[in-house]
Amino acid sequence: MRGRYECRITLEQHIQYERMTTMAKKTAPRKQKTKAPVKISANSMSFGELQAELQRRERGIRKLERRREKLLDELAKIDSELGSVGALGASGRIRRRPRNEMNLVDSLVQVLDGKTMSVTEATRAVQKAGYITTAANFRTIVNQALIREKKMFKKVARGRYTAK
Repeated sequence: MRGRYECRITLEQHIQYERMTTMAKKTAPRKQKTKAPVKISANSMSFGELQAELQRRERGIRKLERRREKLLDELAKIDSELGSVGALGASGRIRRRPRNEMNLVDSLVQVLDGKTMSVTEATRAVQKAGYITTAANFRTIVNQALIREKKMFKKVARGRYTAK
């Protein structure tokens, strides 16, 4: 009988263990290193060196201004696309909720006029007709509207509705 326990693992198991332990250590987010601004003393520079430094900085400013203009042009294009789909409000800010021309009940009346549909079919039909929603539970919202608006919709059978 041996006095100590032996632990035998393969090289692959050891590598996998090392990866797991090093991954656990790397969970804290690392700060990105940024270049510290270079501090230049004007007293220690000659006139030519000062002129060269000013020119270098002016080139950097022009480069940043060109980049800013490109980004502003790209942003204007994105804003126009957002405006065309109704995602921008009157103030020019992004609307989180989409804007529809008709409310949900009116859209449902239009879709269900002369037809009988289940809640799921009505949900798909109203979206196909152009009603925009970001709701994850839109089918539930449609179901509630069909149940709530008894003056507008008639329950034909279990889960099937038509417009009055």
